[in-house]
Amino acid sequence: MTEKKLDIIVHLDELRKRLIISALAFLVFLIIGFMYVKDIYLFFMGNLDYKLLVLGPSDIMWIYFHIASLVAIAGTIPVVAWQIWLFVRPALKPHERKAALSYIPGVFILFIGGLAFGYFFIFPNILSFLINLGNDLMTISFTADKYFSFLINITLPFGIAFELPLVMMLLTTLGIVNPYTIAKLRKYAYFILVIIACMISPPEFISHISVSVPLILIYEISVFLSKIVYKRKQKKGIKLTNTKELTNDQRLL
Repeated sequence: MTEKKLDIIVHLDELRKRLIISALAFLVFLIIGFMYVKDIYLFFMGNLDYKLLVLGPSDIMWIYFHIASLVAIAGTIPVVAWQIWLFVRPALKPHERKAALSYIPGVFILFIGGLAFGYFFIFPNILSFLINLGNDLMTISFTADKYFSFLINITLPFGIAFELPLVMMLLTTLGIVNPYTIAKLRKYAYFILVIIACMISPPEFISHISVSVPLILIYEISVFLSKIVYKRKQKKGIKLTNTKELTNDQRLL
């Protein structure tokens, strides 16, 4: 009983250490984000031909914090992935450790790819559609708070969604997920993804479709890649079994 308590305390101390390192990494990248916040702001303003409005002095700092936080999240993701791997490493087998470690660089790459997809493809199309919708009837003007909240709500979910294929492949490698079981739940997954798309996109049909379709495609790609990993894992298992049987037969001889 005492040994179990000691094991729990050791695991909690290890978890606390990993959380502290991740939090410190977030703070470091947050500071870096604030250092380059004006340059990042000008980059995000590339889709507009006029300056944004602010309704109060505090809005400026709030916008800067939004931008720096986005930079901090992007920079912290590989650090968090590394800390998670270090935390679960003792419980993994050697081949599982190697497989999990190989996925870590892809976590950052896919997150950035998802942000880029949301920003360069989804965001400008939805923004252009909404502006043209009322361009003849209204004077178009955005506050900085509304613009960047809209931008983050569109791009950040795609950064997270692009991680799904990698997560599915890793869980399949570790034997936690069976892709064929997940494929049978496709209709429920579609329903949940459509709800998520409706929550993060503007309240009109075109925006819902523009966000729903990529999310569903990401889900299908995740299932497809998971099946490939699952089949390779099965083949390796069969080869390993055959090798063991041959070894036993040789011993008998």
